[in-house]
Amino acid sequence: MNDLYDQIKRVCNSETSARLSRISVISMMPELNFSERKRTARLAGLLYLLVVISGIFCLIYTPSQVIVRGNPAETASRILAHETLYRIDVVVGLLSTILFLFLVLVLYRLFRDVNRWQALVMLVLVIVQIPFSAMSLVVQLGSLELVRGAGFLSILDISRREVLAMLCIHINALGAHLSEMFWGLWLFPLGMLVIRSGFIPRFLGVWLIINGIAYVFMSMTGLLAPPYYGPVANIAIPAMIGEVVFTFWLLFAGIRPVGRAAVSRAH
Repeated sequence: MNDLYDQIKRVCNSETSARLSRISVISMMPELNFSERKRTARLAGLLYLLVVISGIFCLIYTPSQVIVRGNPAETASRILAHETLYRIDVVVGLLSTILFLFLVLVLYRLFRDVNRWQALVMLVLVIVQIPFSAMSLVVQLGSLELVRGAGFLSILDISRREVLAMLCIHINALGAHLSEMFWGLWLFPLGMLVIRSGFIPRFLGVWLIINGIAYVFMSMTGLLAPPYYGPVANIAIPAMIGEVVFTFWLLFAGIRPVGRAAVSRAH
């Protein structure tokens, strides 16, 4: 019995020593570089602003110029009349996807010391959106090829091509509802990181989470009850300003100094 007691005591002592060692290593870590973190925050704000601007261009401006709901012929005519705009929209959408990826990488760097797991979840929830974005651009190019009717597509009469092009646009809209789910989900860990960080006001984190909830409700409405999507989107507009406010805060206000004690409490 004494031998068993001694073995248990040695194991407990070794585990205690290991924990104390880890604590001492953490305590010996150098202070966070405030200037570097501030530069990272401003870079994130700049990238976020570019993502927001490109999103407005692709999701609001271009569709308003070329898409006439329920009228395939007029839509096809407008796409042909604004073919350059339509192609620019595809390029801007591609650049927006790339910028979004760089944005989340910069945000991961900014918040990884706050909570590494939450930062990793945020990163993953953005990366999984890349295939959705790429497929959306492919479908958009498909609608353009259909209305142009070049090459082997010329065997189809124009009315069929117009209807197929409109179908591509409709599929793209359904895909946007799927993407809205992830546009919302990634804001949950981001909001939590902001709340726990101590160097960005907590109300912005709460607003980002509300923004995420709004996106989730819009996604569910678009998929389950499409006729109500418009009213729900109008109600969600105040919540969705959260991302814009967060963007300008990072870009112009930056971050505030935070002590090591606050960082330790966040962990």
